[in-house]
Amino acid sequence: METSTDSPEFTDHGFTRRALLGTAGAGLLAGAGAGVAGAVALDRPAATGAAPAAGALGAARVPFHGEHQAGVLDPQQARVQLAAFDLAQGVGRDGLRSLLQRWSRAAERLTAGEPAEEVDDQVALDAGPCSLTVTVGVGATLFDKAGLADRRPAALEPLPAFPGDALNPARGDGDLFVQIGADDALVAVHALRVLQRLAAGTAALRWQSAGFARTPGAAAKAVTGRNLMGQIDGTNNPKPSEDGFAAKVFCSPGGDQPAWMAGGSYLVFRRIRMLLDHWEALPVDRQERVVGRRKSDGAPLGAPAGAGEHTPVDLAARGQDDALAVPADAHIRVAAPSANGGAAMLRRGFSYHDGLSADGSPDAGLLFLAFQADPRRGFTPVQRKLARGDGLSRFLRHEASGLYAVLPGVPAGGFLGQQLTDG
Repeated sequence: METSTDSPEFTDHGFTRRALLGTAGAGLLAGAGAGVAGAVALDRPAATGAAPAAGALGAARVPFHGEHQAGVLDPQQARVQLAAFDLAQGVGRDGLRSLLQRWSRAAERLTAGEPAEEVDDQVALDAGPCSLTVTVGVGATLFDKAGLADRRPAALEPLPAFPGDALNPARGDGDLFVQIGADDALVAVHALRVLQRLAAGTAALRWQSAGFARTPGAAAKAVTGRNLMGQIDGTNNPKPSEDGFAAKVFCSPGGDQPAWMAGGSYLVFRRIRMLLDHWEALPVDRQERVVGRRKSDGAPLGAPAGAGEHTPVDLAARGQDDALAVPADAHIRVAAPSANGGAAMLRRGFSYHDGLSADGSPDAGLLFLAFQADPRRGFTPVQRKLARGDGLSRFLRHEASGLYAVLPGVPAGGFLGQQLTDG
């Protein structure tokens, strides 16, 4: 799905400069993206069809410190733990600062493959870093509770209600949000448990979701991943090499953006259940017309033989019957940036499968994650249009939602949210 998609694409799916600092023995690739200073890509273990060398995935490290938080630009990992916390009554600014300092110390050690100093249950003691990233955001409700109401960004206004939403408030929102990615499920779960224990008495877990993507090296070649509908998912994600990329994803001071958000981003989370029983009952050619792409290779409908997923979409192309090759309500047509005033988001979604729903259908779908500089000009207008005219909406149900200000990156010697609590 163009707006419910997988990881950002990097040259050969390599690491950004963050990973370069902690991984040795791989070749350097050129990859300085416009507005992303000095970005350098580094390969993951080669996807040759054979199993990666023992420990190769476990040794991959993504440093905690940087201009932006890890887990935004870095290649998507195989596993994710998402969670939100609510502050305890009376915590205030000092309590929030103390919690973020504890989380920062723990995240720095865990992402280096070291045990947490204060609390560690040794669950991941024999594992390496496994590309672990810890990304933290704050919800709109945090600011009043922490005595920071005057610092709440205008862009953090609640998302509007969209047609077809069936949201469960208990599974969304929250004062604090964490995205924990890793190439090993145990490493991700361990990191979340450490953060939860460090938050005891200060913040309580509100909700938690686990997701997965393709394991690096599982495919014979580097390809865009597929979602649970079987569609190649993530083709049109903006790329760091594109002009204006940083301005689409990261915040800069000015207008109504507060200075403390410089280098931060806004994250929209949506838990989107896929109505797989209905979808799988459609013939493949019908599925392709709903999406607007061939299922086999991701090429847009109407593209010539030999085209692939990165072939530009010709929205004016017509078939032999003179009908539009990409139907009027096809997902890629309705979601196209050209049809949405250029609105763009960096999407980093994961699949989930949590057994059966109450009606016996699969409780499965997409944990949609989209980073952007301003949701008022990114997610909100695009989702309004999709909810009204996207043929794919008949097979999706938005069941949980959240909007968070992703904190700026952490300089050496600093801590998460220092710009917010001390600025």
